[in-house]
Amino acid sequence: MRLFSIGLLVLAGVFTPSLAFSQQAPEPAEGNFVIHDFHFRSGEVLPEMRLHYLTYGKPVSDATGRVTNAVMILHGTTGSGQSFTHANFAGVLFGRGQLLDTNKYFIILPDSIGHGRSTKPSDGMHAHFPHYDYADMVAAQHLLLTEGLKINHLRLLMGTSMGCMHSFMWAETYPDFMDAAMPLACLPVEIAGRNRMMRKMIMDAIIGDPAYMGGDYKEEPIAGLRSAMNVFLIMTSSPLQMQKDYPTREQADAFLERYMKERPQAFDANDMVYAFDASRDYNPEPNLGDIKTHVMFVNSADDQINPPELGIAEREIKRVKNGKFVLLPITDQTRGHGTHSLPAVWKQYLAELLAESEH
Repeated sequence: MRLFSIGLLVLAGVFTPSLAFSQQAPEPAEGNFVIHDFHFRSGEVLPEMRLHYLTYGKPVSDATGRVTNAVMILHGTTGSGQSFTHANFAGVLFGRGQLLDTNKYFIILPDSIGHGRSTKPSDGMHAHFPHYDYADMVAAQHLLLTEGLKINHLRLLMGTSMGCMHSFMWAETYPDFMDAAMPLACLPVEIAGRNRMMRKMIMDAIIGDPAYMGGDYKEEPIAGLRSAMNVFLIMTSSPLQMQKDYPTREQADAFLERYMKERPQAFDANDMVYAFDASRDYNPEPNLGDIKTHVMFVNSADDQINPPELGIAEREIKRVKNGKFVLLPITDQTRGHGTHSLPAVWKQYLAELLAESEH
């Protein structure tokens, strides 16, 4: 079983159909941009904040100095830009002749505040780290582009899960900065209902573990992390694929035992609590009408975090002037919430978006 870092993302079963369309993924370059005296919306300040990033290709500018080929892809909760470098993503999109061919496009994969190799609680401040939110993360991403990489325009902004939510915020906050946006696997409204309950359950499970010690633990609070992983597994996986991959009691139990032995070890408790708490005031709904760019918004019908029966995506996309919503039907290729990172399933809609938004 291949388990990608949650964004929110757990893939049940090794997904092989997309590999038929993949090429050898190119190797990215990497870098760090240090922001001095970054002011958070909470009023807290970090004297130095590091944003780590990966890139493919080179930027190209027109005669006016406007960058014409930059593409930024934003990861999900607890993930990193590294999650887009695997064969199922980079091998399907970034190769020669593919939709985001790195010989043509400058691809930027940042690690958001609190994630990957960017500055995060586990670097040393632990529970005394500034309480960042999504607006802080988007502001830092903008600084990375404009001051760190000297990118003044995006041909395309993509985002998965948390990155999907960031994409809606970007399109509202910087409406003229991009030609097109492709948010994958989220909803453009306040996080409420079962989605909010899931996040609170994850945070409460960790904070409520006596070993958490108010965030000043010496060893990871494994019991709390295991409880959080239980919620992850159920909410981010695909019921259809789980049933197909583990059709007997013995197989299901063996998978769960292996999963619970391996996955909690991959996370820091404070990093996880902060990452989920960052969604606390997300709500792009009031300003959806301000979005100018072309938007191709994609969810999948087996996504239990953003279930189609809510009808929210269909309702809200009507407020986006150049917006379209696609609900992917459940198939043998979809993988619940994790479908957002499998472009073999949805790349035809990316092709449509690129064509519609070309100047």
